[in-house]
Amino acid sequence: MTTPTAARAPTARLWPWLRLLTAAGILATLFWKVGSGAFLTGLGLIDTESVVLALAIGLLTTVTAAGRWVLVTRGLGLPLQLPAAVAAYYRSTLLNSVLPAGVLGDVDRAVSHGHDSGDVGRGVRAVVLERFAGQAVLLVAGVTVLALHPDLLPGLSTGPGLLVLLGAALVVAGLLAAKPAWRGAATRTLADARGLLGGPTAAGIVALSALTIAGHVAMFVLAARLAGVTAPVTTLVPLVVLALVVMALPLNIGGWGPREGFTAVAFGATGLGAGAGVTTAVVYGVLSLVAALPGVLALRRREGAGAPGTRGPARPAPSGLSPV
Repeated sequence: MTTPTAARAPTARLWPWLRLLTAAGILATLFWKVGSGAFLTGLGLIDTESVVLALAIGLLTTVTAAGRWVLVTRGLGLPLQLPAAVAAYYRSTLLNSVLPAGVLGDVDRAVSHGHDSGDVGRGVRAVVLERFAGQAVLLVAGVTVLALHPDLLPGLSTGPGLLVLLGAALVVAGLLAAKPAWRGAATRTLADARGLLGGPTAAGIVALSALTIAGHVAMFVLAARLAGVTAPVTTLVPLVVLALVVMALPLNIGGWGPREGFTAVAFGATGLGAGAGVTTAVVYGVLSLVAALPGVLALRRREGAGAPGTRGPARPAPSGLSPV
């Protein structure tokens, strides 16, 4: 008799490959539709001024996101100081930018802080809640954009847009096929979330999330301007917000895939040109990597200190987890 765990095993093994294949499929479709020129052009548009601006915007988004993490973590009863949180967030963002799936840096941040604080489970839940809070605020912004601009919806029914929707379906399927242990962790996370709702903590989390989103929007607008897109900011912002929503899907290869697919579709649907959308996304990807480069210093500091930078010495990992 096949047990539920055995029945889920093939899905668990295939899920990482399905995510990567979806991202690769989106990129391959774009190469076929718009050619390689849009990608190569984007790589050559970065100059010194844009690097400085990217680092400044990256500092804003990192500090606000790290501040959100501090609020959530302290709300769960764990210690975390803002300077340490900023360093850990820089490291996390860098790892997300250069490793597949785009979430491995968050895993590292969660487990490292859990080790250092002596409660890995709560440390992981703090990062999950912190990222979920940001995505929830972003989703509200995305729904608002679609309500105000319903003309953007038809563009999702063509080419790369279909692959993005397929990716979203894969995410849902992966969640439904999650192991019972993961569902149990989700239950505990929801219990923690209820304790954060209401009061100044929740308001602070929402405000910091909004500021973080504003920073990413500014980076995207900067990328569009470098790509030669002269459309008004009022035209670009709705497209950018929806692109950020799509980027939240864990289906990318080091951040690449759904972002380029969506911007090609959205820019094409609004008359800005699919090629311009791809170039904008490529420039944004490069600028985001530049903005995350201070994470290299955080990585080196961590290698020297052996801890993620929170209060107290690092503790050995519990059985079954590797030290980070």
